Amino acid sequence: MPNFETANGDGVDTGEDVILDRQKQIIAEFAGLSDWEARYKKLIEIGKLLPELPETKRTEDYKVKGCQSQVWIHASVHDGRVIFEADSDALLVRGLVALLLRVYSGATPKDILDTPPDFVKEIGLESKLSPSRANGLFSMIKQMKYYAMAFQALQGSR
Repeated sequence: MPNFETANGDGVDTGEDVILDRQKQIIAEFAGLSDWEARYKKLIEIGKLLPELPETKRTEDYKVKGCQSQVWIHASVHDGRVIFEADSDALLVRGLVALLLRVYSGATPKDILDTPPDFVKEIGLESKLSPSRANGLFSMIKQMKYYAMAFQALQGSR
């Protein structure tokens, strides 16, 4: 799990800073790729590295609505941080969800809710994905934010 308390010049980074740093790393990874074919290949490579979600978590309860492909996102909370696991039946989509996990998994519900996925626009996914894939991507983001909202509400009720 990432360390959320790395010191910077001003003191201690917030979880939001860590999410922003993760996004900057993704932007830098994709900035070096010359064209969209290379970016799609990179997404597929990333998707191949995503661990397979156990069958017990590949159920309707965890299925993301609004995706053309089948996508499952499971979330749990450990030590106040949301841990996401996900999978898809399509390699490109596995790559997309793997990027989202890199950005948000291990963060607090508040930091997830407070930090928009700016990397999506920065690396051109918003404009270069087909409309159905883009809708699916935003459905995945919405689902992750929904989990964060639910966990934040549960933490507040204790």
